[in-house]
Amino acid sequence: MSTILIVDDNPGHLALLSDVLQAEGHTTQAAESGEQAIELALSTTPDLILMDIQIGDMGGVEALSVLRQNPATRAVPIIAVTALAMDGDKERLLAAGFDDYLSKPVDLAVVRKIVQRFLSSAEDGRT
Repeated sequence: MSTILIVDDNPGHLALLSDVLQAEGHTTQAAESGEQAIELALSTTPDLILMDIQIGDMGGVEALSVLRQNPATRAVPIIAVTALAMDGDKERLLAAGFDDYLSKPVDLAVVRKIVQRFLSSAEDGRT
């Protein structure tokens, strides 16, 4: 069973992603801020993080930077989930260190596919 940390300051979006991923058999954790995401990630080391970019206190890019600097969370795949969908946004976020990119509103079939791909890769690396 995989643990996925969902970071989003929109309670509706948090609930939607959590419900969908739990229905797929995953355990989910929710954080509504970058600081809360860092605390949860460091204390539980999730298998995957879905990180909103525009969150209140600390942006998703800044939270990503903190997580990448810590040995405990450096290798955790982190997917950018954002309404930023202008030309170049995906490339900018991937260059910042995100492992992949989902634009809002999210396509739940795409979410499932990306989550499966990253969790399968992690399992392959552990065997």
